[in-house]
Amino acid sequence: MATVEFHMETSRRFMLQSEAELRAGDDMQASEKAWGAAAHAVKAVAELYEWRHDTHAYLFRAVNNIVRMSGDPEIRLLFDNANALHKNFYEGWFDEEYIAGGIEDVKRLLTKLDAFMDAHNNGAGEF
Repeated sequence: MATVEFHMETSRRFMLQSEAELRAGDDMQASEKAWGAAAHAVKAVAELYEWRHDTHAYLFRAVNNIVRMSGDPEIRLLFDNANALHKNFYEGWFDEEYIAGGIEDVKRLLTKLDAFMDAHNNGAGEF
């Protein structure tokens, strides 16, 4: 069974790989690794709260729970941007500049999710 720590470590590793893939010119892999970073970060929160996260539908439900609990609707928008990068892996629509912007959005999402988990771990998780 995966743990919060496993998902956070995977998220961080995928984010680094995403940036490396973008620098190497592999836009589609950069897109997919950024999506993976976002998905694993949401899975980490879901593990923390014991929410299901084994399908895309459950990931989106987890994001809605996070938005509701945190009061931060930008989290939904940032996750939607990560999902667009996931679609790009299959379609190859986006240029390098667009993907770089999406990667920055994912980094912002990860920062917000880290803060959300820190608040939970410090006793402020009951919003």
